[in-house]
Parts: sequence; C-alpha cells; structure tokens
Amino acid sequence: MPVQRRPRHAARTTGTALLAATALVATLATSLAGGPAAGAAEASPSEHARTAAPAAFTHPGVLVSSGQLDFVREKVNSGAQPWKSAYDQMKASKYASLDRTPKPRAIVECGSYSDPNYGCTDEREDALAAYTDALIWYISRDERYAKKAIELMDAWSGTIKDHTNSNAPLQTGWAGSSWPRAAEIIRYSYQGWAQDKVDRFETMLRDVYLPKVIKGSNSNGNWELSMMEAAVGISVFLDDKASYDKAMTKFRGRVPAYVYLSSDGELPKAAPGSGLDTREKIIKYWQGQSTFVNGLTQEACRDFTHTGYGISAISHIAETSRIQGQDLYGTDVGERLRYALGFQAKYELGEAPPSWLCGGSIKRGMGPVTEVGFNALHGRLGQAMTNTQKLTEQGRPAGSNNLFVAWETLTHAENPR
Repeated sequence: MPVQRRPRHAARTTGTALLAATALVATLATSLAGGPAAGAAEASPSEHARTAAPAAFTHPGVLVSSGQLDFVREKVNSGAQPWKSAYDQMKASKYASLDRTPKPRAIVECGSYSDPNYGCTDEREDALAAYTDALIWYISRDERYAKKAIELMDAWSGTIKDHTNSNAPLQTGWAGSSWPRAAEIIRYSYQGWAQDKVDRFETMLRDVYLPKVIKGSNSNGNWELSMMEAAVGISVFLDDKASYDKAMTKFRGRVPAYVYLSSDGELPKAAPGSGLDTREKIIKYWQGQSTFVNGLTQEACRDFTHTGYGISAISHIAETSRIQGQDLYGTDVGERLRYALGFQAKYELGEAPPSWLCGGSIKRGMGPVTEVGFNALHGRLGQAMTNTQKLTEQGRPAGSNNLFVAWETLTHAENPR
C-alpha cells in the first residue's frame, strides 16, 4: 500500500550552516591558543548552541531521517547485508512481538540500579518496542506494526503522570530517548494516528518527561548526556526551539567534561555548575584516575558499560543535530567522540590496560554503541578508526542494550544519508 506522508519541514537553513562553521573556527582557534585553563569549563558553551535550533525542524528527525530510513528499506528489501540480518534479528526480538501488551503506570518509581523497580523495565521496554515497531512498519509497510507502536504510545500517554525516587532523572532520560524516535517515524509516515492521541502524546512529553531532564544533572556524566538526548529528541517532536537550544547548550558543556583531550590541559574540563574547582575534586569525579590521555572518559575506571551509555548519547545527539542542520561531527564534539570510541575500543577488544589506567584493571562491556559514531566519522568523513572499525564489525548485527540503544547496525551501518 502506498504511504501518504504528511508534509515535512525544510531540512536545513543558511543560518545553522553558518553557525556550525563559526563554532568550528572558534574551536580551532581555542585549540591553537593552547585551550582554556586546566579544569575550566569549555569556553562559552552557550555561544556554540544558543541558536542551534533550525528555522524549521526536519521530520522525522530524531536519530534517523527519512533519507536514512529509505536507504535501510531499500537494502533490507533487496536482501543486502548486513542490513537484512540486522532486520531479521530485530523482527525476531521480544520488542517486535505483536502480542505485546503495554504495561503503563501512573507513577514509575525507580531507585538506584532500579531498586525498587515499579514500572522501570516496563516503561523502557515498551518505549523500545514502539521504536522497533515503527522501524518494522517503515521498512515492511505492514500496518500491524504501526498500529502496535501507536497502541504502546497511546497507553502510556493516557496513564503516566510522574517518575519518582533517586533514578527518576535517568529513567526519564532513557525512556524519553526512545519515545520520540518512535513517534517521529509514525507521525510522519503513517496516517492512522488520531490527532487527539498525537496531542496527548505531546502533552505527556512536555509535562511528564521534559521537566525531569531539561535541567540536567551533576551526577556521573552518562546521566546528563542521556537526559540531554531525551530533551533534544522531545524538543524536535514538539517543535520546541527554546528547549532544543537549552538542551544543546547543556550538551556542549557536558561533552568536554566527559571525554578528555590533551588540548584541555593538565586536567579534564568541568561541566558548568558542577562545582569541580580543584584538582582533588576532578580526580575523584574521574573515579580516582590522575593520568589523562586523548579519549579517556570520565567513567572509564568505573566500567565500560556506563562509559558506553555516555558515548552512545553523544553519538545520538550529534546525529540528531546533523539531521536538524547543525553538523557537530566537524567540531570538538566529533573530535572527542572519535578519540573516545578509539580509546575504549582498544581495550574492549582485549588489550591489557597499563598500570596507570584504572590501576591496571578495567571492566569491559561497552555494549552495541559504536555504529552511529563510526558511520558518521569513518563512513561520511573518512577518518581512520581502526580499533572502532574492528569492534563495530565483529559486533554486527548490533542489538539492543535494553535501555535506550537498539538496532543501530540496521539504521546506521554504512548509511551515507
């Protein structure tokens, strides 16, 4: 059945392109000058992102664009690899089940490490299922999957009122990253989502999710990065330029505080408002690590799993920003992402850590988080990324981390669009 599409907004503006170029020049100038003082925040992050929002948002435009989805659809339907095997893996997963019954709650309560877990797993998995169903719909044109995605989104938008307990901001960020991906695809490729239900879903994102994430967090960096991913995606779905700019400003201040570059000076940056104003505080925040090299992340000495969350969120926001007309891959964000992927990939592949790194002991397990950044930096920009390439290719097809990452071999492997 032919798909009737709602009109999409223009993809790019001269202003956003000029902003990206200006930001790159400013970044290079800072680097040549030796960078800001050690431990200081990235110079004026608000200058980078104050007008990050486009004149008109591109839809669908959260993590995947219509051009990217069309590329994937063509590859899957022609049986090309690795896309066909990635699609088959996704369709065979629990998230694709047409028998799934949504489990919404008015109050989702999540403590530390999801203890207590009152609706935490249900919410995250229903959101991932909605995204999974949306992808299957777009590729297969099987309306059952569009209707299942809508069923899941409608159930939650008609029920949830709040997230509570200590992990509420992170839980909201994880689920809030998946919901707008699903909603963007369905809203702009399928006509069966009733307008009153679309309006109710918007209200849910605006009133329940956005207030919990937009102000950020001074916890471990993966928290704030995931929260900003949700805030950026929600802002796109809501066509909310003010919230988009606020989230991007906070994101641009957090990335330098999560991934170290030697141009930063003796110590890593500190996120604006973090209060990390001494060497001792910064080292403690970096899990006791006192030697810093290109690509080291703030949570590397905690474990690579949480580091993978942070790296993934950076990739996702950069990808959404590119779709919306401001390509951050050519700025300090892309440079830090490239080094972070390469540094962690080397040890994820099995190289023994030196004694100066985390006392010679690391906890591997990055998860399926490399495809988006690798495709952007290596595939589109042609940057050599030997370790990241090896890790990415041996992990294909990439599945889900069951939190907020899913099916990125399918959506981003060798995707030029």
